[in-house]
Amino acid sequence: MPVIIQLSPVTINRIAAGEVVERPASVVKELVENAIDAGADRIEVVTSGGGKTLIRVTDNGVGMTADDLSLAVERHCTSKLIEDDLLDIRTLGFRGEALPSIGSVADLRIETRHAFEDNGWAITVAGGSRSDIMPVGLSQGTRIEVRNLFFSTPARLKFLKSERAEAGAITDVVKRLALAHPEIRFSLSGSDRSPLDYPVLSEGDFRGRALQVMGADFAENSIEIDALREGVRLTGLAGLGTLQKANAQSQYLFVNGRPVRDKLLIGAIRAGYADVMARDRFPAAVLFVDLDPHEVDVNVHPTKADVRFRDPGLVRGLLVGALRRAHADAGHRAASTHGAATLDVLGAAASRPMPTSSPTWRSDFQSRPVSFDWRTVPDRPLPADAPAFRTFAEDDVAFDAGPPQARFSVVDGAVSADARAGLAEVPVESLSRPLGAPRAQIHETYIVAQTETGLVIVDQHAAHERLVYERLKREIAKGVETQMLLIPEIVDMPEEDVNRLIERAEELAELGLVVEAFGPGAIAIREIPALLGRTDTAALLRDIADDLAEWDQATRLKEKLDSIAATMACHGSVRAGRRLRVEEMDALLREMEETPNSGQCNHGRPTFVELKLSDIERLFGRR
Repeated sequence: MPVIIQLSPVTINRIAAGEVVERPASVVKELVENAIDAGADRIEVVTSGGGKTLIRVTDNGVGMTADDLSLAVERHCTSKLIEDDLLDIRTLGFRGEALPSIGSVADLRIETRHAFEDNGWAITVAGGSRSDIMPVGLSQGTRIEVRNLFFSTPARLKFLKSERAEAGAITDVVKRLALAHPEIRFSLSGSDRSPLDYPVLSEGDFRGRALQVMGADFAENSIEIDALREGVRLTGLAGLGTLQKANAQSQYLFVNGRPVRDKLLIGAIRAGYADVMARDRFPAAVLFVDLDPHEVDVNVHPTKADVRFRDPGLVRGLLVGALRRAHADAGHRAASTHGAATLDVLGAAASRPMPTSSPTWRSDFQSRPVSFDWRTVPDRPLPADAPAFRTFAEDDVAFDAGPPQARFSVVDGAVSADARAGLAEVPVESLSRPLGAPRAQIHETYIVAQTETGLVIVDQHAAHERLVYERLKREIAKGVETQMLLIPEIVDMPEEDVNRLIERAEELAELGLVVEAFGPGAIAIREIPALLGRTDTAALLRDIADDLAEWDQATRLKEKLDSIAATMACHGSVRAGRRLRVEEMDALLREMEETPNSGQCNHGRPTFVELKLSDIERLFGRR
């Protein structure tokens, strides 16, 4: 018996199918890409049973002749390569494996009519066995039906997910291809799904197609990207840092029009959003990389989801730089979805039914029963036996003298809500500025500002944290000014943390933080960045030690400057609970308007929420 045997064509096709056809979504991807390459401007996809029982793709492309159809179901037959040049791939398909691979594991029927022929032709392939070609009545284009997927390889069928999951994967494939080709109409329907229809748009209208596919939230809260470097062009839309997702499903990447899930590009997106997003959140983006086909290898994997760039550093640098520049150009802009979310919360609170029991109500607090524990909230009312208190600030202002602008309550000597900003002079022109004029500070944490069209609520700590961070980055670029401590601060910490910090002492000094060992379990801080002012340097140093423990020991600190600067900024910013004068609040708002990325803090949280007056009026039933 020979040791080496030659596999049968059917077995070879089934092995190829294992590489090309992973699940029903893989079939849809191959067939729709063929339709795009055929020049179709209308593609219809119908599925049933999550694609397991039926996949039908119909297009109005150029179609095939009888001879072409006969070759189409043979292995390694393609019309998409020019002189066997695998380095010059300008189409979505080129391997010539899709149709014979599908036909080896399913019931495949192809009907097609070429533009110059009077009738169409049909062929069937079932489990690798093909029929003769027969004439058929058909309009120009191609219709391909795939039934009973993996019937000849039942083991593969067992590993498929539920019909709902497989239908969702097909939807994702169609969405990705639709985003890359707004000039084509895509429709998706079937018994296993709600129908989708993406009408034809003008070529290159990616924002319009993003509106159709990803919704108004992304279209309204995204930044246009258009960058060019050494022949590589990056275009598309990048969501604002405050438009965050729980996973990476909203990241759509394309290389020369081909949907990919390339690790290099995904990592570059993460780096481009590092300044404006928390580590456990993901951005939304639709990005297109276009370059000479000879500069990228799309033949790395049979599914063509991975690519390999000749100069990966160039592509990564272009993507990271373009995203960071786009965020900087966006300034203080934040996602509009936060305002809508705020209104939803307020609306839910306003519509909450009143208690059905009949407690005794106090006339001066109509919204709270006597049983309400006022000691548990910061804006608690005074107990009934408390002495009377003044309801206005230092000046006695009568109610009939005009609307009260300085009302606040004092409980146990502490201010619970301070609105004295109305007493100070605020420039009239501030009302026309994007973040408006400050009117109050609530709970010594939030600044309320009035604009011409509504109001803005600012988280003072998050906002100032971003401002300090951006200033610190600028200082790092030109040299950080340091402030020597009169008495060095000694910080006790585990010996391993001390060793990590001492190993990076020279690099920390470049950031303005001068430290030295002070025994086996302590470290002395001699200088700090002057920008931080008064801060908890011990807590700052412990946080930096934790960061160093998390990173690879081979990582240079300079490569993590942004992370260190973000940690410093968090410790050096205005804390919640600090009362601000109106001049300080106004200065904070004005600097936010001039500072890049000020719409979100270093951790990706929004720094302000804007509410339009029309939305507030609807909340109170005025509209």
